[in-house]
Amino acid sequence: MPTDLVLTADAVRLGRVAADRAAAIDQCGALLVELGAVEPGYVTAMHEREASVPTFVGEGVAIPHGTDAGRALVKETALAVVQFPDGVDWDGSTVYVAIGIAASGEEHLGVLSSLAGVLTDPEKAARLRSAATPADVIDLLGPDRSG
Repeated sequence: MPTDLVLTADAVRLGRVAADRAAAIDQCGALLVELGAVEPGYVTAMHEREASVPTFVGEGVAIPHGTDAGRALVKETALAVVQFPDGVDWDGSTVYVAIGIAASGEEHLGVLSSLAGVLTDPEKAARLRSAATPADVIDLLGPDRSG
């Protein structure tokens, strides 16, 4: 399955702090806006999605994204990876990495597939939570470069 979505260093923010889940979602959304991927109103759609379907996926990772209606505010598919080394309370779970997703179609599925591979491997999940550089994150979440 081909994917046009490429995670770049400007979409990765490490060593951030958020007081709570809402602040963490705001940071992911603001980065998506900064990247030019979404209209500012998409951040509201991300909060609406979180209120109806929590986006914690395990291993200290959440994938906040907008509602189906929010897709109209997506200009281009993009990811925003924000790391919180001290953790953020996410409705009873602790999140160390929030991956904001902006997608109007299915382009993000390849990245979610890569993420699933990371989350099912405790060593890779630990590397994602403790990534020291954007390149570390890109190596983990980018297209499979086996070989």
